[in-house]
Amino acid sequence: MKRRNFLRNIGTAGMAIPLSSFSSNFNFHISEEIIRPQALKEGDTIGIISPASAIFESEPYDIARESFEAMGLKVKFGQFTRSRYGHLAGTDEQRAAELNAMFADKSINAIIALRGGSGSARILDKLDYNLIKKNPKIFIGYSDITALHLAIFEMTRLITFHAPVAVSTWNSFSATHLKDILFNKDMPVLMNPSEKGDELVQTQNRIRTITPGTVKGRLLGGNLSVLTGIMGSEYFPTDWKGKILYIEDVGEKIYAVDRMMSQLRLGGVLKQVSGFVFGKCTDCDPGGSGYGSLTLEEVLDSYIKPLDIPAFTGAMIGHIDDNMTIPNGIHAEINAEKGSIKLLQPAVV
Repeated sequence: MKRRNFLRNIGTAGMAIPLSSFSSNFNFHISEEIIRPQALKEGDTIGIISPASAIFESEPYDIARESFEAMGLKVKFGQFTRSRYGHLAGTDEQRAAELNAMFADKSINAIIALRGGSGSARILDKLDYNLIKKNPKIFIGYSDITALHLAIFEMTRLITFHAPVAVSTWNSFSATHLKDILFNKDMPVLMNPSEKGDELVQTQNRIRTITPGTVKGRLLGGNLSVLTGIMGSEYFPTDWKGKILYIEDVGEKIYAVDRMMSQLRLGGVLKQVSGFVFGKCTDCDPGGSGYGSLTLEEVLDSYIKPLDIPAFTGAMIGHIDDNMTIPNGIHAEINAEKGSIKLLQPAVV
């Protein structure tokens, strides 16, 4: 997987916390009701953590801080954002402690991952889910951060946000989507830009309908390879009935995408979902399959068309500059012919 190479290498010191590991094997009833975090407002503080791969240059930290200051937020880096353990941003215990500390810190209003890469799944059994449930906050990231989104939703029912990481390109598209949902409590209809430029018809960022129709359900998903990587664990959602599955990926060969889609089918996920949205598969090519490879379109159609559920591809979700904010676990409606995702309730309170 090329996620750690795809994101540009790009947090500093923050709070101290004992490096004790927290077991996820606690006893509390997982309510079917979701938990929506508090909305952001200017003057709030966002905490930046490094739960996955490390960043070795200093400038990206400055750019990340300045980006959120430009949104009217204060910034606090975690204690271990500059740590290193191999390619990871510190040991598993350090990275888990940093995330736990940010949820415990009353001065922090939202948390964002500095970057993705790999390593988030290594800390799932070291997070204090009781603490997270009792201190619900906005949690933001994508790519490898998918493991954390799915685990937090499964263990706490907290709504989290599949959105750019701290070192992503914060252009007007990405920043506006984030602020509309997290600051303004809006329920937007998320659609691709429709600009044609000098062309007679739109040629960029087109959507493709696999199966037409509209359907309502809870949005749940993220990065395909990370999602399938934690299947079979206690942190992988067990109930996909009525969910709208959204996925994206980067740097995967088409045969690998086929293998992962097969895993979703054999694992019973696809037969439960009520809708399907595929974002972007950036730098995905046939690889060693060469001339005999299926196309990505053929792979997706072969798994999704037989389901006869509303489905489309091409959404602005993935390893791209113009990246939508998707509330993980929120109730929404998709229109597969328009390529739209309409939020049916505010994702924050």
